[in-house]
Amino acid sequence: MVKIIDTLLGKNATSSDDDYMDLDLSSYEEHGSGSPALLVKIATIADLKDTPRVKDEVYNGNIVIVDISRLKMDKISYERVLKDLKEVAKDVNGDIIGLGDQRYVVLTPMSVKISRDKIGGA
Repeated sequence: MVKIIDTLLGKNATSSDDDYMDLDLSSYEEHGSGSPALLVKIATIADLKDTPRVKDEVYNGNIVIVDISRLKMDKISYERVLKDLKEVAKDVNGDIIGLGDQRYVVLTPMSVKISRDKIGGA
């Protein structure tokens, strides 16, 4: 879990297969037979044409963590995509925040706000 957070927050660290472990989620999956109220989805946006699917997920009430690192090379596309994503967050009365030196963006649907207060660390 720490590696995931470090990656999201932009801390560089090399990883190996020993850094990860398999989790047995079978007992958890048995209890969660109903459909969830919302999902956390992961997306990558490489150019402007990738944004509609991300926007649809937020409009459908899901939280989306978006990797926008591929857009950093093209400032115009980067700014247009961020503008589109900000408009979606505003449209649904959700929230948006950048993580990891602006490599990731988290978009939330209505009634889900993102705290700007960090837990732990310096």
